[in-house]
Parts: sequence; structure tokens; C-alpha cells
Amino acid sequence: MPIGAFQRLFDFGSKKDDTKNVSSSDAIQRLSDVEEMLNKKQQHLESQIDEEKKTAIRCSKQGNKRGALMALKRKKKYEKTLLQLDGTLTTLETQREYLQNASTNMDVLRVMKQAANALKKTNQNLDVDQVHDLMDDLSEQHTVAEEIANAISSPMGTSDLYSDADLERELELLAQEEIKEDMMTIGPLPDVPQSAATIKTNNQSAELRDLEAWAQ
Repeated sequence: MPIGAFQRLFDFGSKKDDTKNVSSSDAIQRLSDVEEMLNKKQQHLESQIDEEKKTAIRCSKQGNKRGALMALKRKKKYEKTLLQLDGTLTTLETQREYLQNASTNMDVLRVMKQAANALKKTNQNLDVDQVHDLMDDLSEQHTVAEEIANAISSPMGTSDLYSDADLERELELLAQEEIKEDMMTIGPLPDVPQSAATIKTNNQSAELRDLEAWAQ
């Protein structure tokens, strides 16, 4: 890779060394710029290699052996440079990825540290004993509120006037009176008419008694 490119982008060889003051984002951007420049150089070399290949074939067909050999030498030189660029690009890409991962980790750690500090600051204003005391006070107040609600909802002056035993006796008397009224409403039961079979049986009994009397 050309040394001048690194000097322009990273200020290598300058009297004032400011590489220590470069932020992660700046370094990543510079690496991306170098990669873009090398990719363009790579494309240019590939086109030159194709051109020299065509030149060598054309010179060979024309019988210009020397021209064909010179074209092949230039082609080999370009291929060697292209191979070096491939290695350089691989190194730069790896370095950029490492730097991006490190930058991401730093951002994560920074946020986690801020969250930890905020949580610590919040917990400083809280006390476990105070929280337990507060919960006990709330529970006690809920109990008092429930007792007050029960007291308000209970009828006034009824518990001393009537007892359960008195109410049960009164209920039994009411039931007996209800039964008597039902019996009076129904009245006497009607006579049950005799069936034909019963009448026939009585007639047979009378005839049997007459025969017994005649036989005597």
C-alpha cells in the first residue's frame, strides 16, 4: 500500500504525533477511508491486468514477441501489487472490526456504569427498615379502616332488643298458625262413593245368608 496514503490519513511521519488523541469513531472513519481508496486502486489494477493480457495476446498474434513479453511482465507486476492490496485490505478490515467491537463494548460499559451509579444514588435515599415500617403502618391503617367500616355498617340498637331464641320461637308460632288456617280453608272431607265391585260383593253376601237360613 502506498506510504503517502497512510501519511495523509493517519499523519504518519508528521512531527506532531496526535494519534493518541484520536477517538474510536475517528479511527474507524479513517480506516474506512483507506479501505475505500484501496478498493478503487484494486479495481484499477484489475483493469490494467486485463489490458496487459489483451496486449500480450495481440502482440503475440502480430509476431511482436518482445512486446508480448513486456506486456506479460507488466501484468505480473500488477498481479503482485494486487495480491499485496488484498492482504492489506484484509488487515484493515480486521482492524476496523476489532475497533468497532471495542467501541461498542465501551459504550455498553459506559451505559452500565451510568445505570449502576443511578441505582446506587437511588438506593441511598431508601432504607430497608423504613420500608418495613411503612408497610407495617399501611397494614395497621387498613385494619383500622376495616373496623371503622364494619362499625358504621352495623344496625344501631338491635342486638339488645332481640335474641336468636326469641326469634326462633316466634317463627315456630307463625308456622303453626299457618297450618291451622290451611286446615280451616280445606273443610270436612267428602264421603267416598262405593264402587260397583263393593256393591256386588254386598249383594252376594246377602244371598248367601238367605240360602243358609232356608237350609236350616
